[in-house]
Amino acid sequence: MLPYHRFFLDNGLEVIIHEDHGSKIAVFNLLYKVGSRFEQESKTGLAHFFEHLMFGSSANVPVFDRELERVGGSCNAFTSPDITNYYMTLPASNLETAFWLESDRMLQLSLTEKTIETQRKVVMEEFKQRYLNQPYGDVWHNLRKLAYEVHPYRWPTIGKDLQDIEGYTHEDIWSFYKAHYHPGNAILVVAGNVNPEQVRLLAQKWFGDIPSQPSLNPRIPQEPDQQVKKSNVIQSRVPTDALYKVYKMPAKGEAGYLEADLISDVLGFGKSALLEQELVKNGKMFASVGAYITGSVDPGLLVFSGKMEKGIPAEEAEQALDQVIGKFLHEGISDHTLQKIKNQSEAMKTYESIQLLNRAMSLAYYAHLGSPDLYWSEFENKYSLSNTEVEHWANQILRDENSSVLYYKSIQE
Repeated sequence: MLPYHRFFLDNGLEVIIHEDHGSKIAVFNLLYKVGSRFEQESKTGLAHFFEHLMFGSSANVPVFDRELERVGGSCNAFTSPDITNYYMTLPASNLETAFWLESDRMLQLSLTEKTIETQRKVVMEEFKQRYLNQPYGDVWHNLRKLAYEVHPYRWPTIGKDLQDIEGYTHEDIWSFYKAHYHPGNAILVVAGNVNPEQVRLLAQKWFGDIPSQPSLNPRIPQEPDQQVKKSNVIQSRVPTDALYKVYKMPAKGEAGYLEADLISDVLGFGKSALLEQELVKNGKMFASVGAYITGSVDPGLLVFSGKMEKGIPAEEAEQALDQVIGKFLHEGISDHTLQKIKNQSEAMKTYESIQLLNRAMSLAYYAHLGSPDLYWSEFENKYSLSNTEVEHWANQILRDENSSVLYYKSIQE
C-alpha cells in the first residue's frame, strides 16, 4: 500500500499527501478531470490545446518555466482522452513556489490573443509533424473513427483535424477554461520530503479562495454494442504494410477489464509472448508485433498491431494473427504462463513505484477513478484472477464481429 493523507478544501479541491522523507525533492502533481472525451464535435483537441496554453503566462507569472527553474524545479504535462495532468519536481524546501505557480494559472490564466495564436501555431505544427508527415502517423486518427461510431474516443487528443484547431474562437477557449479548470474538477497530490500540516496550510493559502464552478455532468454518448467486423484500407508511402486489429473491451473498473489486460500480456508482452514466438521468431510475415490495451475510463480497446516483412500484405498477415488468437482460445492458458505474467506485472508495479513521480501520478489517477486505494487493490484483484476467468473473457472479447481492422498498405513507387 502507498501511505497517504487525504482531505478536501471547501471549494472541492481534493488534496493527497504522500510522505517520503528518503527524498530531498517534492513532486507537485495536479490532475484535471478533463480530456478529449469531454470535447464537442468540431471543437476537438481543446483539452490538449490547454495543456500548451497553461505554460504561458498568468496574472502574476510572466513566464511559468522561468519562475520554476529559478528555484531548481522542472515541469511537464500530458493529455489523455480522460484527464490532463500537470506535474513539477523541485527541492522540497521550495515547495511553496509550486503552490504559487499552479494556483495562479488555475485562477487567472492570461488568455491573450498573442498567447492563443502563438500556441495555435505550435499545436498545428505538432499536428503536421507527428500525425501528417510521419510514416503511419495518422494510424490512430483512422483507427479511432473506424472503431468508434458515436463516443468522443473516435478522435485522438490532438484533435480530429487541423480545421478544428484553426477554428477555436476566444469564446470557445475561455468557456473551456472556466468549465474545467477550477478546484472542484482537480486533484492535487504533493509527495516527497513534505510535512502534511505544512501542505494543508499551503493548500488553503494558495487554493482556498479560488472559486469553484458548477459540476459538469456532460452527456457523453455511449458506444452501441458492435455486431459486425469493421475494416478500412489506408494507402500511403510507408516502408511496409502494417496491421492494426482492435477489439472492444470493458471500461476500467468494470468486470472483464483486468482479464483483458492479462490477455494482452499473455499474447503480446515481451519476447516470450505467444505473438512474438509464433509470428516473429517462427513466422515469416511479421517484422514486429505486440498487444496492449488503451486503459480507458469508458469502454476501450484491446489492440494488436504489427509491421509486415517487405512485400507481405496486411490481409495475409491478419490471417496468421487470427490463427494464433484461435489457437490461444482453443488451448487456454496454462498455470505456468498465467503465473509468469502475473509475476511480470508485479515486478513492473514494484519498479514503477520506485519513482516518486510515478507514485504521485498513480495516487492522483486512482483518486480520479474513485479512491487512491485502487492503486494497489486493482493489482491485487488482477493477481487473484484464475485461468477460467481470463479464458471466459478472452472468448467474450476476441470475437471477429467485435473487431475493427485497419490495413495500412504500402504504395510501391
